[in-house]
Amino acid sequence: MMEENIAAIATPSGKGGVAIIRVSGKSALSLAAKMFTPTGKKDVGSFEPYRMYPGEIDGGSFSDYGLCVYFKAPNSYTGEDVVEFHCHGGENIARGILRQTFRLGAKAAGRGEFTKRAFLNGKLSLSSAEGVADMINGESEAEVKAGYLLYSEKLTNRVREIQATLKNLLAGIDVSVDYPEEDVEEQHVEELVFELQKLIVEVNVLTSGYSVGKKIKSGVTVAICGKPNTGKSSLLNRLLGYDKAIVSNVAGTTRDAVEGVMEIHGRKFNLYDTAGVRESGDAIENIGIERAEQIIRSADVAVFVADSVRGTDDEDARVLAMLEGKPLIKIFNKVDLTRDETESDADVYTSAVTGAGIEKLKELLYEKSFGALSEDAAFLIEARHYDALTRAKESLARAIKACNNQPLDLIGIDVKEAWDALGEITGETATEAIIQEIFEKFCVGK
Repeated sequence: MMEENIAAIATPSGKGGVAIIRVSGKSALSLAAKMFTPTGKKDVGSFEPYRMYPGEIDGGSFSDYGLCVYFKAPNSYTGEDVVEFHCHGGENIARGILRQTFRLGAKAAGRGEFTKRAFLNGKLSLSSAEGVADMINGESEAEVKAGYLLYSEKLTNRVREIQATLKNLLAGIDVSVDYPEEDVEEQHVEELVFELQKLIVEVNVLTSGYSVGKKIKSGVTVAICGKPNTGKSSLLNRLLGYDKAIVSNVAGTTRDAVEGVMEIHGRKFNLYDTAGVRESGDAIENIGIERAEQIIRSADVAVFVADSVRGTDDEDARVLAMLEGKPLIKIFNKVDLTRDETESDADVYTSAVTGAGIEKLKELLYEKSFGALSEDAAFLIEARHYDALTRAKESLARAIKACNNQPLDLIGIDVKEAWDALGEITGETATEAIIQEIFEKFCVGK
């Protein structure tokens, strides 16, 4: 029941300077009046919204001196009356004040329940709510930025524009069905096909960003590969800035993929130092080689490492053959041991010991992964959005095909299915199961 007050600690657990206890609901201000005594004010009821007031917070068995702020409906995050208590950041203080809200009738908020109420009260769209979750859970600067693009309704606004056009087309179809005139219907079908084709182009523009969005959300998978003892593990350690992989002069030391994460220009890169690929009679090493080949096949970018001292041979050629068709950076490593940089097909010469070429390698990794990007692009970072747009496009294509020989009312079914699919992004047609799954991604208190 939306009128019921919900409460939760809105700051991370642990010791800190400040903790925030948030209450939302129809009688949030009345609850605050029972547990907050403002300094220099007669009562909480005289509070002006959106101003901080100092005073004493009742924690049941103790009191704390802190702050209280009131956000008046509908101009609050949830669209309801919201009160926040800002207390000292001890765990027991925050929990005690939260327990007092429960004693006064509030119930414990579930995961993302404040944001869910914001969605249900029309304060933000479903995709905007997902943007909030992506910002909170973002593991890179780029993911936070992409989440903010969702939160600021960039994707939602573009989807709603397409939906508005579809709604107008459906209205036109209804009129033509209700008032059939053969020559008018024929002209209407031609105009309908033209409009539907334009919408497919618009949907394609949105879906084209998903390959980038997926890498922003999950990170770019980089396979560092080559034959044994070319310095792959040392290169991984140099890129990460700390020792993650075991380094040894013994060929075949890396038996399994070693993983590390770094950021380049705010975007996450998942690095995998793979086992050296070669013919081996060692059963355990062969398992590592097989796993290396699997990682190489699934990688977004491959970094091929050759030894600049020994040059390349048939084993190197075998590894390069595996990388055919994949974005590739070819490295000649160990240039600290030789000044020879005559290999014309090398993209960069590196030394894991001195750091030579490492910054250039990072720039090449970014370029191969993202190229030139607009920071304002409304990238798709959620698989759910991509799936909904893909289904909408398929429905539009069926509608165009149906225009050849089907009556308008049947064409309208496909157009309506496209509108429904897009509604899953904005939230207009999302099922309760979809909504519940989305808000399960949130922490308690948001």
